[in-house]
Amino acid sequence: MPAMRAMLLDGPGRPLRLADVPEPEPLPGQVRIRISACAVCRTDLHVFDGEVTASRFPLILGHQIVGVVDRLGGSLTSFAVGDRVGVTWLAWTCGVCVYCTSGRENLCVAGKFTGCDVDGGFAEFTVADARFCFPLPRSGNDGAGDDVHTAPWLCAGLIGHRAHRLAGDAQRLGLYGFGAAAHLVAQVARYEGRRVFAFTRPGDDKAQRFATSLGAEWAGGSDEKPPTELDAAIIFAAVGPLVPAALAALAKGGSVVCGGIHMSDIPSFPYSLLWGERSVRSVANLTRHDGSEFLALAPRIPVRTEITVYPLERAGDALDDLRHGRFSGSAVLQIARD
Repeated sequence: MPAMRAMLLDGPGRPLRLADVPEPEPLPGQVRIRISACAVCRTDLHVFDGEVTASRFPLILGHQIVGVVDRLGGSLTSFAVGDRVGVTWLAWTCGVCVYCTSGRENLCVAGKFTGCDVDGGFAEFTVADARFCFPLPRSGNDGAGDDVHTAPWLCAGLIGHRAHRLAGDAQRLGLYGFGAAAHLVAQVARYEGRRVFAFTRPGDDKAQRFATSLGAEWAGGSDEKPPTELDAAIIFAAVGPLVPAALAALAKGGSVVCGGIHMSDIPSFPYSLLWGERSVRSVANLTRHDGSEFLALAPRIPVRTEITVYPLERAGDALDDLRHGRFSGSAVLQIARD
């Protein structure tokens, strides 16, 4: 069988290894995608560390995929060979459980996820359920045709968008953890006329300058109080103690939205931080409606992504750099073939 290059994870915490593996073949209802770019997400790091449990090993990580359909499974009519598509974290849902039938497919009891339950985009090819792929424009002056800049939209953008919508009509929005998702959300919020306040690791002057360059009116450490009360705060950093810190910064009636799939334990806090009709909620995964909505909105703003590009074989370095905050914005694997 023809072979492709892929970065394999053999188990939690084990170094990614470059390997030649058989090219996948699409089953009926699937498309095969020749990958051009795959952004690296903190969820990939959580799977790598075992904080999010993968269903099998070896596994190909990666769920922010941009590429071109090069083979169809069965008699598909939704896509054609040559179509540019995006693949996200949500890989499959049952369609019949109480969550799927009530517009909450992100909570499907049997849901499967790209780069966790099925192989993802740290490879030259992948297969995906055509129903969960998103059509992307071939090119455009808004940058939508630039694969390495579009890839982070497929999770950082989509999860950020869902978290932003669940934060409600917040005029004063705090963003805790100014990385891949926050730097995209900040642009949407500013486009909508909201005031943005950015919180970074204490002393991270570079990230704070990055936040103000994208329109944040204030940027400081996560151990600081903003100059005004917030109507809502979104926490993208996987740091549980940020929850009571964010609550302490809220005005009455404000909400804290936890935007990650994993977070360290939240410490106890006095009820007075929650009182005054403040709330805390999480965001779980995404729906296809979220994807369609954000992918239509982003080019209109237009949302620009700050990226650091790595070749496929340096996927492990990209994860390590993400862990230690060595770049601004998003890391993206650019998949080159001989």
